[in-house]
Amino acid sequence: MAIQITRPGKNALILEVPVMAASGILGFGDTYRDLIQFEKLGAFVTNPVTYTPWKPASGNRVVELPAGTLIHTGIPNPGISKVLAKYRNLWEAMAMPVIMHIAATSLEHARKCASRIDAEGAVDGIELGLSDDVSWDEVERMVSATVKNTEKPVLVRLPVNDTLTLGRAAADAGASGLVACAAPRGTARDPRSGQLLTGRIYGPLIKPVVLKLVQQLAEQISDVPIVGAGGIHSQQDARDYIEAGAKAVQVDTVTWIQPKLLEYIARDLGGLVLTRTAGALADEWHPGFGETERKAREDAQRKIDEDSKKTPTGH
Repeated sequence: MAIQITRPGKNALILEVPVMAASGILGFGDTYRDLIQFEKLGAFVTNPVTYTPWKPASGNRVVELPAGTLIHTGIPNPGISKVLAKYRNLWEAMAMPVIMHIAATSLEHARKCASRIDAEGAVDGIELGLSDDVSWDEVERMVSATVKNTEKPVLVRLPVNDTLTLGRAAADAGASGLVACAAPRGTARDPRSGQLLTGRIYGPLIKPVVLKLVQQLAEQISDVPIVGAGGIHSQQDARDYIEAGAKAVQVDTVTWIQPKLLEYIARDLGGLVLTRTAGALADEWHPGFGETERKAREDAQRKIDEDSKKTPTGH
């Protein structure tokens, strides 16, 4: 299976599996490796990176909601130079495209980040994260400046606000692909401090809102591939985005709750899920069981059998 998530070109991003974790979910690739088989994913998207270092938000950064979570992090990162120096070797070893998420804090910084990434063999593409209150003309300038400073494909992550207008502006400015959407912002009371806290909202209720936006984007901007992101908590949620017109999906915070679910979704959309054999016992199958896992078990058993034949028997 080959899924192209960017416009055609010599550096187009082509995935074998149309599933990845959203930016900010798997860190820079050095976390969750003991819980998730990264090689089952189609691509790896890094934590947000800025041109200069950014400190984390102070105080409590997570507020539980009745149907989700509000998170405020402040985009903590040591800056693009230190991130590349620390993680390029890890990314080079990954058997999948690496997409570096750049937070578009300013036009000049977006341009400089694009130039730095252009020379990096460990990075295959850029995901440009726009601010929530950006205007369509700012999008055109930001995307155009980024695209002109790199030959790598540039995906643009759109905000929930005015998504269709901003998506068209990004496409006209040369975006290779669109990611819809960034988690919406909201305000909730922090039970620890009693203060109102603003952050991004995550949860399954986000999906119907974003799913409609993806469908509208696919109908109105058919010349640019779309990656759907928001509220995916099951294999069916991911398939709904594909049916709505997305070429691939990004899974977010459910990974923190059930890390293996990201892997199961990847196997499902990658065409690797098997049905349970008739008459099988309950412990002989689990959601997400795939051809790759079956083969791994068979190979392991074959090695055991071969080793047992080599072992001399006593007399």
